Amino acid sequence: MLLWKLFLIFMKIGFASFGGGYAVISMIHYEVSQYGELTPERFQHIVALAGMSPGSIAVNAAMLIGLDTAGMPGAIAAITGIILPSLVIIVLAAQFFYKLHTKPWVQYSLYGLRPIIVGLIIYAAIHLGFPRLPGSLLNWTTLATLLIGGAAFLSIVKYKLHPLLVIALSACAGIVLF
Repeated sequence: MLLWKLFLIFMKIGFASFGGGYAVISMIHYEVSQYGELTPERFQHIVALAGMSPGSIAVNAAMLIGLDTAGMPGAIAAITGIILPSLVIIVLAAQFFYKLHTKPWVQYSLYGLRPIIVGLIIYAAIHLGFPRLPGSLLNWTTLATLLIGGAAFLSIVKYKLHPLLVIALSACAGIVLF
C-alpha cells in the first residue's frame, strides 16, 4: 500500500511539474508533508543531498524519499511515478509541438509560465532556508543564512565567480557559522 501511495504522490507531482526540479521542490514538500512521512528537517536534508547529487533534483529527491520511507522498492515506485508523466507528455507533445511552436499564442503562454516558475522557486527557497515557518525569524541562524545567500548571490552576479567555487565557499561558511 505504501508503494502505491508513493507512486501516486510522485505521479501527481510529475504531471503538475513545470520549471525544472527546484520549482517542483515546493510541491514535493507539500505532498510529502500531507502524509506525514518525513519531518521538515529530514526533508531539508534529503533535498540538500538530492541537489548535490548528479542528475535531476526532482528525481533524486523522489528516489531518496522513496528509499527513506519504503526502501529500494519505494525508491523504484517514486522514480517511476515522477518520470512516467513526463515521458508520456513528451511523447505526445513532440507530435504536435513541432507544428505549433511558431504560433504566437504558444510562445506567449510559455512566457506567461515564467513568473509562476520564479514564484515556485522562491517558495522552495524560503521553505528550505527556514523550515520552521511561521516561527520566529529573528535569530542568528536566519541572519547567517541570509548573509551566506547574499554573499553567494553577489559573488556570482557582481564578481562572476564560478558557481562551484561559490558552492564550496558557502559550504565552508556553513561549517564555520553553524
